Amino acid sequence: MHNRGTYTEFDGRPAVKFERDYSCSAERVWTAITDPNELAHWFPATVESELRPGGTISFSFPDEPDAAPTTGRVLLVDPPRRLAYTWEGDELHFEITPTPEGCTLTFVNVLAERDTAARNAAGWTLCLEMLDELSAGTTPVGAETPWQPVYEAYVADGMPHGAAVPGQ
Repeated sequence: MHNRGTYTEFDGRPAVKFERDYSCSAERVWTAITDPNELAHWFPATVESELRPGGTISFSFPDEPDAAPTTGRVLLVDPPRRLAYTWEGDELHFEITPTPEGCTLTFVNVLAERDTAARNAAGWTLCLEMLDELSAGTTPVGAETPWQPVYEAYVADGMPHGAAVPGQ
């Protein structure tokens, strides 16, 4: 499995962190993480946002009729470099750094609960695989890797786990 997340701390709070290298521009990745039409290809919810600090960000799940929409707050917007917002008690932090080959995306999911680390890392691993495809210029059709083996690998590596898994 490539580009696995790592368990870490962010300002003393539990977090999972991912780093991805892209051969496209920082602006291209910025669009992929901020434009609702682009997010629809890789993010696990439909997103609408007021892209400004303090703005509202809403998440809905059209494919899951029992899932209620939620809202968060935009914490930081610094195009095309940094974006952060809250979601369900977690924080999502994106940082894009230009490189000679393109850019590097560092994504950190600051966790409300430590035991969600393996569950969230597995989910983000699959989502980020689709972002990789989108950034490479292809339209993702869905994660090719099943979620359960990814989750089990994180658990086997000792990542904190035990939180309920939606749908199970």
